[in-house]
Amino acid sequence: MITNIYIDGFNLFYGALRRTPYRWLNLETLCQLLLPKNTLGQIKYFTALVSARPNDPDQPVRQQLYLRALGTVPKISVHFGHFLSHEVTMALVVPPGQPQKYAKVIKTEEKGSDVNLATHLLHDAHMGRFDVAVVVSNDSDLLEPIKIVRQHLGKKVGILNPHPNPSRALLPHIDFIKQIRAGVLKAAQFPRTLTDAHGTFTKPAAW
Repeated sequence: MITNIYIDGFNLFYGALRRTPYRWLNLETLCQLLLPKNTLGQIKYFTALVSARPNDPDQPVRQQLYLRALGTVPKISVHFGHFLSHEVTMALVVPPGQPQKYAKVIKTEEKGSDVNLATHLLHDAHMGRFDVAVVVSNDSDLLEPIKIVRQHLGKKVGILNPHPNPSRALLPHIDFIKQIRAGVLKAAQFPRTLTDAHGTFTKPAAW
């Protein structure tokens, strides 16, 4: 059963990795451990490039090192969305009985990853590039492409869930679900030091 993997990078990070020591994650090893009976095809990782923040100026450096680590795995390809920042007016918390107050804030949203994931999932299914698709996300926005892939294109779809609770919207429309737990994350780490065409590099110290 040729199995393609479609990973929402930010959904995985914030659902399973953010507050753990397991962010140096080999996605191929993770999938092999969770899907031991499947033959892995392509592993597609969807993300966006982050920018430095005043409280975390090294965030882009860590991300680039991780993308280099992913680049050492031939099955993995990386597909980029983007961040969009804009000014919005939002309500402040005020004591009961007090007039509502508002503040202008800069809201930053990651755009494109879910659409890119859905597009690749549908296109690959239409082209017959897999028997099984596995989505690493808990995002119910992916419900419609998952339904189309199963009902109209005849493919099986499973989920590797990075969040504590599965999406109730997705559950009736998938063939299987497996939880991503700390034990498998720990077992699926890259070596601390890796080498690619540009030289040797090391896991970020903060990770």
